[in-house]
Amino acid sequence: MRLSRFFLPILKETPSEAEIVSHRLMLRAGMMRQEAAGIYAWLPLGFRVLKKIEQIVREEQDRAGAIELLMPTLQLADLWRESGRYDAYGPEMLRISDRHKRELLYGPTNEEMITEIFRSSVRSYKSLPLNLYHIQWKFRDEQRPRFGVMRGREFLMKDAYSFDVDEAAARLSYNKMFVAYLRTFARMGLKAIPMRAETGPIGGDLSHEFIVLAETGESGVFCDRGVLDLPVPDESVDYDGDLTPIVKQWTSAYAATEDVHDTARYEREVPAERRVETRGIEVGQIFYFGTKYSESMRAMVAGADGTERPIHGGSYGIGVSRLVGAIIEACHDDAGIVWPEAVAPYRVALLNLKQGASETDAACESLYRDLTAKGVEVLYDDTEQRPGAKFATADLIGIPWQLMVGPKGLAEGKVELKRRADGSREFLSPQDAVARFAP
Repeated sequence: MRLSRFFLPILKETPSEAEIVSHRLMLRAGMMRQEAAGIYAWLPLGFRVLKKIEQIVREEQDRAGAIELLMPTLQLADLWRESGRYDAYGPEMLRISDRHKRELLYGPTNEEMITEIFRSSVRSYKSLPLNLYHIQWKFRDEQRPRFGVMRGREFLMKDAYSFDVDEAAARLSYNKMFVAYLRTFARMGLKAIPMRAETGPIGGDLSHEFIVLAETGESGVFCDRGVLDLPVPDESVDYDGDLTPIVKQWTSAYAATEDVHDTARYEREVPAERRVETRGIEVGQIFYFGTKYSESMRAMVAGADGTERPIHGGSYGIGVSRLVGAIIEACHDDAGIVWPEAVAPYRVALLNLKQGASETDAACESLYRDLTAKGVEVLYDDTEQRPGAKFATADLIGIPWQLMVGPKGLAEGKVELKRRADGSREFLSPQDAVARFAP
């Protein structure tokens, strides 16, 4: 993409409403624009990052055996009355009526709807286990939306819902999602720690939040430093095998949010030198809630003996849009964003340091053509701005690699390659620079 043809409304000044780093940088880097309190338009640069994150989430859900579908954003109030949550959920639920006076709601979550879909189609234990997921926009009418996408009212989420014949099988499904979440966040360049957590309005008695440690996080967290060094399973992990050892390894060390923190146990189990007490950003949460919804909504399956019984369920959420902010909170410096390559909007920023000069224009056009032909995502700064402004823009938007082409370097047959993460630089021939990014 040529920057001269791209829509990138960079802000020189930080808007006054931006309180945390991710909010400031997303606005300044032209990634989003506020339309109303807690509601944002995703501009092209931000949307590219959002889609990268969404695709990683999708790939890891598919790898773990979950099946994608898509449910509507609007739900019938009657479904929520069946489960008993319509009145209990609170003012965060946006309740509306259509022209026929039917009571609807803009879904904050989908346990009721997926249970209704399941009960209308599945009758036998032979169809289980089953895990269905979707990636969909949701709405919660937060009283005080703040911190940009970290606590917005409209947000993109992945929700998965597992259905099993009994508790033992349901815990196997829970373990699959536990491991899938470890892999998902690691692929994005994040260290997300699973921590015991409250189940809240979802219900049930087993839940883990996946927390990225950050001083700007909304949750107080307490953990054993050893959990920070645990290995994340690689892509060869067998989701049909026994995942209990992996889950046990990650849950044996103390790690809890402030809602369920046990001070006495923490001080008893964790030596003072290994205690980590900080704040964190929740990027995902998983729940096992047993028969909470199947009993109230009569979601039954026939067992091997022909007896009908309520299914055991779990739900598994990832804040896809929130992850954009969480990654920035974890990956930035004084100059701007430092994207991990897996989620970066572009892999290479190609900077023409003397736009209009025949030799630099020709070299940049050749590099742009060759890199694009190899499938490398390139943002080519072919604008008339001075080199200093181009450097500042490239640093602000955080493209992992900056390929700088100027007349002095070309006179020696070289271009300069800078790695955004650590600022390291090297001079290469144009051919070697292209080869560096070969598939």
